[in-house]
Amino acid sequence: MSERTMVINDPEGFDFRVNRAALVDPAVLERERERIFDRCWIYVGHESEVRAAGDFCTRTICGRPLILCRDDEMRVRVFLNSCRHRGAIVCREAQGNATHFSCFYHGWTYDRAGCLDGVPGQSAYPDSFDRNRFPLLEPAHVASYQEFVFICFDPGAMPLEEYLAGACEYIDLIVDQSPSGRMEVIRGAQEYDIEANWKLLVENSFDDYHLLTTHSTWLDYLRHSGVEMKRPERGHLLPAHGVGRALGNGHAVVDNVNFRGRPVAKWIPIYGAAARPEIERIRDELVERLGEQRAARVADTNRNLVVFPNLVLNDGSSVTIRTFQPLSASRMQVRAWALGPVEESAQARAIRLDSFLTFYGPGGFATPDDIEALEMVQMGLGTWREIPWSVMTRGMAKEGEQLNTDELHLRAFWLEWERRMQTEPAARQGV
Repeated sequence: MSERTMVINDPEGFDFRVNRAALVDPAVLERERERIFDRCWIYVGHESEVRAAGDFCTRTICGRPLILCRDDEMRVRVFLNSCRHRGAIVCREAQGNATHFSCFYHGWTYDRAGCLDGVPGQSAYPDSFDRNRFPLLEPAHVASYQEFVFICFDPGAMPLEEYLAGACEYIDLIVDQSPSGRMEVIRGAQEYDIEANWKLLVENSFDDYHLLTTHSTWLDYLRHSGVEMKRPERGHLLPAHGVGRALGNGHAVVDNVNFRGRPVAKWIPIYGAAARPEIERIRDELVERLGEQRAARVADTNRNLVVFPNLVLNDGSSVTIRTFQPLSASRMQVRAWALGPVEESAQARAIRLDSFLTFYGPGGFATPDDIEALEMVQMGLGTWREIPWSVMTRGMAKEGEQLNTDELHLRAFWLEWERRMQTEPAARQGV
């Protein structure tokens, strides 16, 4: 990658621009892999996905095949899914329960704690061969916050909770929806690719400025369902008034007054009158447990949280966990899961899953619009040599609170991106 300026930030001149090469240049992606994905805390899964000893799920994170599992002591573990012998993956299933992980190439086997406990024909190895030297390896750091499991490949990384900074407040709001403080990933996932740079989905995930134009079909559906919709006023959308906030370390959020309905909200016409008693029961429990003010915070606001670099928590009409992995400079793989309280009734769970499918799903109201928008942006970026800059100054001249339709939260992401891209990568270590 040539030494071109990627982000211009001039607060006094109210100028903030992003070089479009950052969204098209394969060399930028290679640098991101070294300086961002190899050094940041990256979401890998939720503890509820592996409930019992031996439960596992496999996924590819930052280009590495991984196993998320529980050992015999019920500890959540993350292993690099690669045999220490010749490198083949040792777990080829997407999920399940196993007493051992076995490499089908030469038959080396590993127990639930990752220890090498089976080597066919071990007597052919020299006396110096020691199975204890060849366990499944783990990332440098594995840690959880509120049962959200993260990994980091940088041995010198800050502790997870310090890294999450102000994002912790918003994760706590999600977990407060459960009377026991325990949420669970609901079985099943959405998986799809988008022909666009991964950072465009970061922007889109908390860009409320595109709501009226991109999602007009959904807004029409809400109007016809009895939700009172108003036109823009003083630069923001009503009744979806909200704010954009930077939370430290590149994390940011749009924090909105709820109007589209959710399983804990006061008024949800799109769910029908039959759901009202259950919603009122949930609301009463929140007030009793949390108090009126905290209950209102949990129930009457919704938020799109981005945890730098590639985790999005959409806490609205449902709670959606969304992550995305860059496959190339112009293609990403997206995975999404629904999250809900473990105590949730069948009726509330049905409402949640309906929203997860009909709004956030690949065939829902929102996601197809967003995919089309991002792919059109990526096509338009073919002009990056002639039009090298994207403008991101909305709200920059304001004093005080920034609105959900402003771009302070987008700028927060890009400033952290630029800072990390300018930081020399740590030396690689191997065993």
